[in-house]
Amino acid sequence: MKVIFIEDVTNVARAGQTKEVADGYARNYLFPKKLALLANSQAAAAVEVHLKKIVKQRALEEAEMAEVARKISGVEITLKAKVGEKEKLYGSVTGADIAEALSKAAGCEIDKRKIELPEPIKQVGSCDVTVRFTHDIMAVIKVNVMSDEPVEEKVEKPVEKTEEKLEKAEKKEKKEKKEKPAKEKKEKPGKAEKEEKPEKEEKKEKKPRAKKAKKTEAKTGDVEAKEEKKETEQGE
Repeated sequence: MKVIFIEDVTNVARAGQTKEVADGYARNYLFPKKLALLANSQAAAAVEVHLKKIVKQRALEEAEMAEVARKISGVEITLKAKVGEKEKLYGSVTGADIAEALSKAAGCEIDKRKIELPEPIKQVGSCDVTVRFTHDIMAVIKVNVMSDEPVEEKVEKPVEKTEEKLEKAEKKEKKEKKEKPAKEKKEKPGKAEKEEKPEKEEKKEKKPRAKKAKKTEAKTGDVEAKEEKKETEQGE
């Protein structure tokens, strides 16, 4: 059966084309869904005018799609996700996620149905993804999936701390060097004082010893005098 296609039918024909198809396919699918009409029907002439408008509109849309495809071709987008062991994602990156990120990068809306992704991405890494607008119009973009953890900050923070520690250590060393001479100066007179104290104590100790010596001498003198008296008395 020969039919005129009113709408595009994937892998069959595009709107405005006339093509021979199976009778059952036309009666059971194309005609009920108003995707095509009999090429020899009375309505074919009226439909042909309508189809010309559709074809013209489609041509404009395809030109826009081709421009968008040219614009996004080779674009690289990065998506962040939570990562577990062996760089596997806790969730997954879907076509909707890619379409959203690509729309922001391109500055125009990209339908998620245009993203050709056989299955969601579940691993950290890079891959090429096809964005297909029509059978002939498409673009290939690069998608990078990485961990959402701030790796750069973790590396930088310890470096800053070590630098601060080194600066503090240098400052402490300088302070200690300055304080050491001052302490030594203060300690010297202290030592002299300590040395003087024993001398004073020795002097104090010497005085009572001298007094004791005098007392002993006086006692010995008295004893000798008494003995002399006794001897003189006995002599008499």
